[in-house]
Amino acid sequence: MTQRKNLRQQLHHIIFDYDTLPAKAFDLVLIAAILLSVTVVMLDTVSAIHKAHGDLLYAFEWFFTILFTIEYLLRIYASDSRRQYLFSFYGIIDLLAILPTYFSIFFPGTQYLLVIRFFRVLRIFRLLKLVKFVKEAEFVKASIIASSRKIVFFLFFVMVTVSIIGALMYLIEGEKNGFSSIPKGVYWAIVTITTVGYGDIYPQTVLGRTLASILMIVGYSIIAVPTGIVSAEMAAMHEKMEADRKPAQSCCRSIGHDPDARFCKVCGRPLD
Repeated sequence: MTQRKNLRQQLHHIIFDYDTLPAKAFDLVLIAAILLSVTVVMLDTVSAIHKAHGDLLYAFEWFFTILFTIEYLLRIYASDSRRQYLFSFYGIIDLLAILPTYFSIFFPGTQYLLVIRFFRVLRIFRLLKLVKFVKEAEFVKASIIASSRKIVFFLFFVMVTVSIIGALMYLIEGEKNGFSSIPKGVYWAIVTITTVGYGDIYPQTVLGRTLASILMIVGYSIIAVPTGIVSAEMAAMHEKMEADRKPAQSCCRSIGHDPDARFCKVCGRPLD
């Protein structure tokens, strides 16, 4: 029983931790497997490569599927809370990474080819697993979460703007110029304000073109707003991290202290 518990603890450290050499080696092997498996998925969608090397790609597909299945089962076994892992974001991603190949067993034949290929595309979700191996991803995620209220208000402002512009373009241009409804006018406003410019519908009157010109100019400034919000939050968070990382000044100026130190480790006097 003790050996089983020790084995489970060792597997937990290797699979879920990042600070030991075996854990880092496990992560590197897993990252390489994810990248290679996604490369196989992409190559399999090229018809010429699929015809020439379809059997080889299918063999690689099963190899990676078995590898990720073993990893998935080990994560369930070594997890502190198996239920929590199974229904977590990455637990679902791990499951989606192995299901498509097994679906091909239950859907044989050419009549199910489209279904099989649809499920195989889901394997690209493996790339999302790479996020948890990058420490900087936590920094970016925290910055986005911290600025989420500002971004939500900004998106609300944009939706109000495009709704008003879309309604005005419907009144100005009308059905004869392609603006057959307000939703279609809103669609045109979104395409214009994001500077995409498909060109499927466009204003033909002087007033409509004037309004479109104003919207195009405003679009450049609107695109920069979310970037500025997140960048400012990232800069503030970076300054806070640097301040927390900076050691406190020693009262005798001989050495630095830990951020939570209350007394000098050399002379014992209280720190300011």
